[in-house]
Order: sequence, then C-alpha cells, then structure tokens
Amino acid sequence: MLTVANPVYDVVFKYLMEDMRVARTILSALLQKEVTEVELRPHEYSNQERDTLSVFRIDFGAKVRKADGTDQLILIELQKTWLETETLRFRQYLGTQYSNPQNMNHKSEDGYAIPMVAVYLLGHRVGLIEEPVLYVSHQSYDYQGNVVRQGLPNPFVDSLTHDSIIVQIPLLSGRVNSRLYQVLSIFDQTRKDSQSGQVICLEDGAYHGDKDMEYIVHRLQAAAADAEVRREMMVEDEFFSIIEKRDTTIMLKDRQLAEKNVELEQKDAQLEQKDAQLEQKDAQLEQKDAQLEQKDAQLEQKDLSLRKSIQMLRQAKMPVDSIAANLGMTVEEVMSFLS
Repeated sequence: MLTVANPVYDVVFKYLMEDMRVARTILSALLQKEVTEVELRPHEYSNQERDTLSVFRIDFGAKVRKADGTDQLILIELQKTWLETETLRFRQYLGTQYSNPQNMNHKSEDGYAIPMVAVYLLGHRVGLIEEPVLYVSHQSYDYQGNVVRQGLPNPFVDSLTHDSIIVQIPLLSGRVNSRLYQVLSIFDQTRKDSQSGQVICLEDGAYHGDKDMEYIVHRLQAAAADAEVRREMMVEDEFFSIIEKRDTTIMLKDRQLAEKNVELEQKDAQLEQKDAQLEQKDAQLEQKDAQLEQKDAQLEQKDLSLRKSIQMLRQAKMPVDSIAANLGMTVEEVMSFLS
C-alpha cells in the first residue's frame, strides 16, 4: 500500500492543483473534454483567514478542445468545502466573478464574458441525490418549451449563464469504472488511514501504466513528505476540531431548546384545555343566569297580574278577607299588593 497526503485538506489540494499537469488531468476528467492548456487566474480566492466555515476557492483559465478541433477559452471556478455550508457563500463568490472585469473577453469587440463552469467538491451529501457527480447544464427554450438549437451556443447567452459540476465526495467509494471516477478515486475517504485521517492508502500499482495518475500519486506522496504541508494539515485539524466542538455545543443547545419548546407547548395545551373548561363553565353559568332572569321576569309578570286582580276586586268593594280567601293568600299578603 502507498501512503499519500489526503487531498481533501485545503493545503494538500492547493499543493496538488497548483501543478498544471495535475490540474489539467483532473479538470479534463471533470469536464469530459480535453483541456489543452490551463493556468491559475491572477487571484486565488483561498481562505487567508479562517472563518466559521472553510470554503477553499481557486480559479483557472483553461483552453478546452471542441468537437471541431478548435480550442475555446473558459473560466473554471472551483470551490471545495468539507463542511456543510450555506449556498449563499457559493453565490457570493460567483457574483464576484460575474462582476470581475478580468473575466471579460477583451479580444471580443462586443465585450462578451468568458464562458464559465462552476465546480463544487463537497465533503457532504446533497439531499437524497445518489449520483456522485452531477452535471447541471443550461438549455434554451421557446415559449412552447421546445429546446432552441439554432444560433446556439451564443456568446451573449453564455455570458449570462453557466454550467455546474457538483461532486459528492462521500459517494465516490468503490467507483472506478470510468476515467472520471478513476481520477476522483484519490478523494475516496474510505481509504483514509485508520490511525490518521491526514493520509489515505492507495494500492501499489493501482494506476500502473497511467502516467497522469502515477504523476498525481507522486505529487501526493511529495505533499505527505513536505514538513510545511504537514504543519498546515495539523492547523486544519485543530480548526475543524474547534468547529466540531462548537457545532456539538450548538446541537446540544438546540436539542435543549427543542425539549423546552415541547414542554412549553404541552403546558400551553394544558392551559388552553383549562381555558376551554373555564369558558364552558362560564357558558353554563351564563345559561343559568339567563334562566334565572327569565324566571324573575315571569314572577314579576305574575306579581303584576296579581296586583291588578287584587286592585280590581278591591275596587269592586270586595272585603280584603274575602279576596285573601279566594286567592289562597293571607290578609297580610293581600294588603302588601294594595300598599
């Protein structure tokens, strides 16, 4: 087995990709086209200062051989991250590239932009997508949804859109059935050494006869032997360890907050249930009060009728004791209606 530096580390990946032969081999495999020339763009947007999440960025200018045998200059904006990150970071970087005057084709009289391809090497999976490498290519359609082919490709259209290649490193394991997967196999994290994640183990002779792949392996061996590279790998490990501890702390706090929220929701539900019971009792009391008011009104009506009857009988000169006897009342009760 051969022990080589793990290229998912930023410092190793930079060491690897700053070699133009290696860059041409990897980019040719990703683009599925022959890259005849490649160079680093003037500015390399790698992380100079560690922030909350690591996103390594590097730009290439590449000449790609087209089907008609001519070469086309394109920009390749490569971004690599080992941790899950928000897409806003990627979009902000692309926005910078779109607005960069250096990315315009100054040889074009119309001032069109150089076509761009965005490549994302992700150390995590994207949702439920099972394909290790995803090609996202733009198409042009008419109103009826038919693909428009006449006049395309067009430099104006290509200046405003770009294709993307997304590589899910966790899904590369065991896939060596094509040139692309053979090249990407150096990123297969199932090959990490059991004692140290800084190195991966490759079978001796696995790339025998493939001069480009042998060259890449030698380059990774050189990175593993470089003291400065090893020191930077240690720094990356410390950084990711801090990030992991921070994320663990955040996850625990989130879990505690979620549990408290559940408790609060349960208490709220209990309070709502009690409120509903109180409202029901209040409704019952209101109903009883209405019934009592109705009875009081009926009694008042009866008293008014009785008072009128007694007064009429009294006006007819009927003695009070006779009225009391006829109405089944006492003399005192009759007199109370006459007062």
